[in-house]
Amino acid sequence: FSVKFLEWVRNTQLEQKTKIYYQTGWRLLKMTRLAEMRIDKVTADHVETLRFPNSPSNANCALRTLRRMLHKAEEWKMLQKVPKFKLVKEYGRSLRLNDESEQKLIAAAATCGWRKRSFELFRDVVILVRDTGMRNERELYRTRIEHLDWTNKVIFVPDSKTPEGRRPIPMSDRVFDLLKVRCGEQRQGWVFPSKRSAVGHITTVGKQFRQARTKAGLPENLVLYCGRHDYGTRILKDTGNLAAVMRTMGHKDVKTAMQYQHPELDIIRAALNKHNDAQSTAMAS
Repeated sequence: FSVKFLEWVRNTQLEQKTKIYYQTGWRLLKMTRLAEMRIDKVTADHVETLRFPNSPSNANCALRTLRRMLHKAEEWKMLQKVPKFKLVKEYGRSLRLNDESEQKLIAAAATCGWRKRSFELFRDVVILVRDTGMRNERELYRTRIEHLDWTNKVIFVPDSKTPEGRRPIPMSDRVFDLLKVRCGEQRQGWVFPSKRSAVGHITTVGKQFRQARTKAGLPENLVLYCGRHDYGTRILKDTGNLAAVMRTMGHKDVKTAMQYQHPELDIIRAALNKHNDAQSTAMAS
């Protein structure tokens, strides 16, 4: 069945990123005993016993792929009913790549023995994710010099996972300085070019991130994308402007953006307590 499914993935109109996601998911599933089972014999009990390496998002990549495979099997009349199973809980939004984590990662990277260009690339990516909130693979790595407005200190994102993803993002002072050094006198081309990449730009710094994370003693479920979550949390806390946060992060769903609002609960709680204390004092007098 996997052969038929992967052929469908290759030939369908899915986005390239989705195709890669399902191909990666199958590679993970292929390492489990499910790979030797008939598709119509897979049960929820079998799925619950599966274990995958690295982060919860890795496990969910495999589980989402399996779920899609089962639904296709049902659609192709090879399966009567799709078994229900839960994804692994991810802690990406609660775990933040904050100031302390950034400093530890960059300090650790400096001692990893990388070439100077590799270290500077890693450092710049970490800083940019934290100060722009850009999606690393879909947006940051694809940034072109033509999309940098030096006069107004703005980065324009021309394409993203949603229509709302097309947006301007303000440059902080350190991002402006960093990009000026990185781009130099060039006026066009990739901000993060790569001669070894078929698409012409870098597509990941995952290996370097894991190495620096381990050396820095940071938790394994801390990933680069946590820098985007930290951006949303910090900006919402400092500005209180949910609409502005949604625009700069490319969100169309208020519920998604509201996940960054948890620090504001302390402010609300303090206001309520202040009001109630004042009321109590007035009634006592």
